[in-house]
Amino acid sequence: QSRALRWIFFATNEAKKQAHPVPPRPVNRLGVLGAGFMGSGIASVSLGLCPVVVRDISDDALAAAARAVESGLTKQVRSGAIRRIEADRRRSRLHLTLDMEEIAGADLVIEAVFEDLALKKKVLAQAEEILDPEAVLATNTSALPIARIAEDARHPERILGMHYFSPVPKMPLLEIVVAELTSPEALATARAFGVAQGKTPIAVKDGPGFYTTRILAPYLNEAMLLLEEGAAIEELDRAMRDFGFPVGPMALLDEVGIDVGAHVALDLGRVYADRGLGASKVLPLLHETGYRGRKNGRGFYIYPPKGSKKRKEPNPEIYRILGVTPVRGISPDAIRDRLALVMVNEAAHCLDEGVIASPRDGDLGAVLGLGFPPFRAGPFHHVDAVGAAAITDHLRRLAEDHGTRFEPAPVLLELAKTGGRFHP
Repeated sequence: QSRALRWIFFATNEAKKQAHPVPPRPVNRLGVLGAGFMGSGIASVSLGLCPVVVRDISDDALAAAARAVESGLTKQVRSGAIRRIEADRRRSRLHLTLDMEEIAGADLVIEAVFEDLALKKKVLAQAEEILDPEAVLATNTSALPIARIAEDARHPERILGMHYFSPVPKMPLLEIVVAELTSPEALATARAFGVAQGKTPIAVKDGPGFYTTRILAPYLNEAMLLLEEGAAIEELDRAMRDFGFPVGPMALLDEVGIDVGAHVALDLGRVYADRGLGASKVLPLLHETGYRGRKNGRGFYIYPPKGSKKRKEPNPEIYRILGVTPVRGISPDAIRDRLALVMVNEAAHCLDEGVIASPRDGDLGAVLGLGFPPFRAGPFHHVDAVGAAAITDHLRRLAEDHGTRFEPAPVLLELAKTGGRFHP
């Protein structure tokens, strides 16, 4: 565990210091399109670097963004992270507007609107009309392919993904998604700005789910399959917290949003159906029933009112809607094995396909972005610790019992055969 934590520390610093093949474009003005939770978070971590223009179509959204930024500045002053004069300087750099024309002159624009392909294409097209042809355009998407978002763009070479994690001020990872036409300068600009924001960047290849969402989706899907088999909500969460995750899959879905999970599950389910990763019907069904998670108070848990000393409790209505009764026959070990190994196996597939450049990036992405236990140092370190042969044998047994989604990735089979490791 000590070695794992030390590795995380040095690998994080290494990722931040990675050399750029071409000089990044200086960012003297940032544009953020969308003043929601993600947009306001991106603005918050950027005000120390340059002036930020946040554009939205709603006065209410802009007002909420102003409150979110102000709350963040207040906390930083109270904790001693910045002085009052610095908070005033950052506050003066924030400009909120309903007018798209106001983003003119931005060197980097980050779109953070709702996860809808048509909407993202429309917003980026409007931005292209105004911006300098050399400005870099980024989309904060967790799953939509960048090539599709940029397919009608005048300058697709300047478009890439900058996938931030929620809440932006706290989460350390920045997943930079590089499409086939993305230029080296756009990548260098996004990487340099992300490091300046305090993020640890990893560059991943464009494709459905990129890296982090792609390995998270099978993990959450497996939790839904276990729920359908009768595993209790609290037992699923407890098993993965015991493995080392900060929260379990059910609590995570409530925080992310059941509506978001349903959307991603349907998209990725179609993509990976040939590998037996077809989506469980749980999330779409709950979404149709009006469940969105913590955001609307209807999720896998019942949440007490603010200020109450009561703890959240599993929502028994979930079992009624799904027509299942919790059983006692599923052990915590079985839950941990299925959830952890389906994620590890998908990470190995991503390495096989070149979605990530190295096991280092895969481990950093899982630990810093998804909460994979830091003392295990990520899925590839986990394979090294247990042994590729043992992991492969376990996956084969799971495949016999539960389906082809557990068939070991080619790189795992190769390591098992040679006795090799992902990390020296």
